[in-house]
Amino acid sequence: MTTDIDYYELLECERTADDGTLKSSYRRLAIRWHPDKNPGDHAAEAKFKAISEAYDVLKDPQKRAAYDRYGKAGVQGGGGAGPQGFGGFSDIFEDIFGQFTGRGRQPSGRGQDLRYDLEMTFEEAFAGKTANLTMEVAAICTTCDGRGAKPGTTAKACTTCRGQGKVGMRQGMFMVERTCPTCHGSGQIIPEPCDTCHGAGRVEREKSLEVKVPAGVDDGTRIRVAGEGEAGQRGAGPGDLYIFVALKPHTIFKREGTTLFAHVPVSITTAALGGEIEVPGLDKLPATIKVPAGIQSGKQLRVRGRGMPALASNGRSTGFGDLVVQVDVETPVKLSKRQRELLEEFQALEAGEGNFPAQSGFFAKIKGMWSELTD
Repeated sequence: MTTDIDYYELLECERTADDGTLKSSYRRLAIRWHPDKNPGDHAAEAKFKAISEAYDVLKDPQKRAAYDRYGKAGVQGGGGAGPQGFGGFSDIFEDIFGQFTGRGRQPSGRGQDLRYDLEMTFEEAFAGKTANLTMEVAAICTTCDGRGAKPGTTAKACTTCRGQGKVGMRQGMFMVERTCPTCHGSGQIIPEPCDTCHGAGRVEREKSLEVKVPAGVDDGTRIRVAGEGEAGQRGAGPGDLYIFVALKPHTIFKREGTTLFAHVPVSITTAALGGEIEVPGLDKLPATIKVPAGIQSGKQLRVRGRGMPALASNGRSTGFGDLVVQVDVETPVKLSKRQRELLEEFQALEAGEGNFPAQSGFFAKIKGMWSELTD
């Protein structure tokens, strides 16, 4: 081990820090202390190795649990590794049948999955878009092609686990198998590490990526892009990239699934006499809606097929939802003299039976309530 300082102190994190906090702190410190940024500074190189060691332990749930309970003794090598290491039934099965299935022992150190939060407008969600993403990731070192060894040299089998990647240690009557602390499960050690990545096989690099976001995505939609996460360690497979969509609020529309909702104000004359209104659609074409005579405020009118695209599991649209318009009858606030005269004339004539059923029903209930109280 390279240091006696507490791993959490090295990463400048609390012991309760979550995985995201640990990773963020490690990246910040790794960039700060990387030997490429501190050429010839042996103290910086030692610091870089120390924080890399700390993160390697704390990012692994099992190693972290062992470290939290026993300290470094819980993650250091020792005890119980026989001539060929200690393996369980899974190792025996894999060794015997792997040669027939083509599976065999897989390299450890798969790259971590990445999350990217993508903010989109309703219009972009309606039509779909090609998103250009830029992010800082651990990418394959081009100097050593991800092998971690200095060009012209090769890795060797780990002498602690004899290339198995696992060791066994005795605890009372039992043998417990765990990842080899020397090679961290790879089964190999690198006598001459690459000068660029210092044996990790990866370097921090800015990555640009084009991702096609299908039409119809909703707030919270998760898009998986296989193999576009962080590079694996020393030739192991990369992780995946997960894109989470967040829709910006719209000034007119709200959304529930594939249904779009909008409040549309109409004049009292249109509400009374009927007519037509136009609502601009997300497809940039107007939706013409017929308003029946006598419509009341709050009434909803549905236009089939003018909502959001329905997103299928294969990423293709399978049709469209509906547009639902709620009518809000608007009372004029500035009347001309002639308008007032006409409304007063209308008021004198509005007492016709059946013209205001809701109003008549309400006052009938009030009258009935007072009659019951006075009886």
